[in-house]
Amino acid sequence: MSYVPGQPVTAVVQRIEIHKLRQGDNLILGFSIGGGIDQDPTQNPFSEDKTDKGIYVTRVTEGGPAEVAGLQIGDKIMQVNGWDMTMVTHDQARKRLTKRNEEVVRLLVTRQSLQKAVQQSLMA
Repeated sequence: MSYVPGQPVTAVVQRIEIHKLRQGDNLILGFSIGGGIDQDPTQNPFSEDKTDKGIYVTRVTEGGPAEVAGLQIGDKIMQVNGWDMTMVTHDQARKRLTKRNEEVVRLLVTRQSLQKAVQQSLMA
């Protein structure tokens, strides 16, 4: 999926709801992110065109809340609890995901396999 700044984003999205796991005083999501508008997009292994500064899932803990919810490595996070994540810094994304007063995180994600499945069905 390529993105042109200032143009609408068209994407096939999937809703994922993650219930954070409480460990002591911490709430655990069970995944890590990479990317952001302040990061070098050429270092993003999940971006096809190497200009995408989106937030991507880089690691999912086996058996953790994110894996149980269906999150996958390479998923691009479009929204977190209704907040747009397409033009945020890495730190803004991290803070949005780890808010202490939110025990449930609702994500809208897109992934390459979803995009390709829709494209193939349209060509059939």
